[in-house]
Amino acid sequence: MVKPVILTLDDDPVVLRTVTRDLRNRYGEEYRIIRADAGKAALEALRELKQRNEPVALFLIDQRMPEMNGVEFLAEAMRIFPDAKRALLTAYADTEAAIHAINTAAVHHYLLKPWDPPEEKLYPVLDDLLEDWKGNYRPPFEGIRIIGHRWSPDAHQLKDFLARNHIPYQYFDIELESGAQAILDQFGLERTVLPIVIMTDGEVIQHPTPALVAEKVGLTTQAKQPFYDLVIVGGGPAGLAAAVYGASEGLRTVMIEREAPGGQAGTSSRIENYLGFPSGLSGADLARRASAQAKRFGVEILAPQEAVDLRLEGQARIITLADGSEISCHALVIAAGLTYRKLDIPGIDGLTGAGIYYGASVTEVTSCRNQPAYIVGAGNSAGQAAIYLSGYASKVVLVVRGSSLAAKMSSYLVERIETMPNIEVILESEISAVSGTDHLESLTIHNFKTNAEETLPASGLFIFIGAIPCTKWLEGAIKLDEHGFVMTGPRLMENGKRPQGWIPDRDPFLLETSIPGIFAVGDIRSNSVKRVASAVGEGSIAVQFVHQYLSEGR
Repeated sequence: MVKPVILTLDDDPVVLRTVTRDLRNRYGEEYRIIRADAGKAALEALRELKQRNEPVALFLIDQRMPEMNGVEFLAEAMRIFPDAKRALLTAYADTEAAIHAINTAAVHHYLLKPWDPPEEKLYPVLDDLLEDWKGNYRPPFEGIRIIGHRWSPDAHQLKDFLARNHIPYQYFDIELESGAQAILDQFGLERTVLPIVIMTDGEVIQHPTPALVAEKVGLTTQAKQPFYDLVIVGGGPAGLAAAVYGASEGLRTVMIEREAPGGQAGTSSRIENYLGFPSGLSGADLARRASAQAKRFGVEILAPQEAVDLRLEGQARIITLADGSEISCHALVIAAGLTYRKLDIPGIDGLTGAGIYYGASVTEVTSCRNQPAYIVGAGNSAGQAAIYLSGYASKVVLVVRGSSLAAKMSSYLVERIETMPNIEVILESEISAVSGTDHLESLTIHNFKTNAEETLPASGLFIFIGAIPCTKWLEGAIKLDEHGFVMTGPRLMENGKRPQGWIPDRDPFLLETSIPGIFAVGDIRSNSVKRVASAVGEGSIAVQFVHQYLSEGR
């Protein structure tokens, strides 16, 4: 936690050294003591503290200074830190001026020089002032601050990135919070530069990308070694499980995740059917726990980082990353998961991130507070999002193409949705149009059965219409099915024959791809069960096959 500041100002170097020594002796453990010998330098230091969001508890200021007297300085300092306590150091001859300052300039106290012994003439007064300040003090937020506006896709992307990587941040909406404009004024910035990110050290970044913020906060995107026993591409439940089991069993392991650990499951508002959590847990909580577990066993996690190519050189499997660097390994586990399928209707791209979101987008639920929200989809993710959003939105409308929810959604979710008074289900329908200038304002629902269309006001549309595998980078390297999913194990066998180019004198292991030593787990695998528990199971089982493969090489 950042220590509050006590600032002392005096143009006499001997007095300044003495008062600084006395302040540090008494208050140094709890407060940071800053000294200055000129008013302008002190004001500049205060502005820097304000930009770094560091609090000031007390000003102890000499009254008689040539450039700027104490009362004049405090009048300026109050504009920057209005809640700080203010005390003047005066000579006996300046007593009347000090009393006048208390009555007219909101100075809280004055002290005469010299103040020896400080135990009697300095500390009791300052103790009272500081105790009074602490009684009303609320510690400032110490994380990253974002200034943006409600419908900014760039701000949404930043918030989503930070939230999914468990990086604390505070968001200020320029249209809804007066404090947002005050921060812009403090840094001398215009609204045209939004969004901006203010780092914990006060650095301001205009229009930052998630990758730049990741670099600033120290997320690891570069591997420490060129070669590993095990590389895992994808940080969802399957990849995290493989990482935990691989590293815990002595394999040098690195995991590559293009967005944030947890994958799509990490965006889920509530997972209620995962074994061992009777009250459910959020995807973010599961991702946080699993990431901490993996790191404890020594897993390197590169995020955000993306695998863009795969090639073989002898027994080495070489992965090229988006920044052009390469990592080699003995064994590779592909757990890259899926990416959301896009809703193909006119105008949707321009409103994505500005009222239209793919996935749960927990960071944006407050934009639907007391307003109607719409969800497209009928799977478990859509059902979980509907229940979560119902706690914020005035009404949640599930738009479903099928004739019932039960066809694709687990029964426990269907039953809960049926009991929720502010969730409405519209069957045999689709979203046929969206409209808005800089954000979603309305959408049109088309009913297949009646062929009727209805246009309704909307502030939020959340899309869950399935997903496609993230296998573009694998095309031509390993065998994929007709939908782009990775084929593994028995599905690789054709008429009892092993895949073309297969070298080992055995059939592919259950989760092994068409290349020995490369395994696929989780949603990216052809014919997989799209459940978190199944993905975790496959990730852990894959490590046993990795060991068997490595033992062949030895």
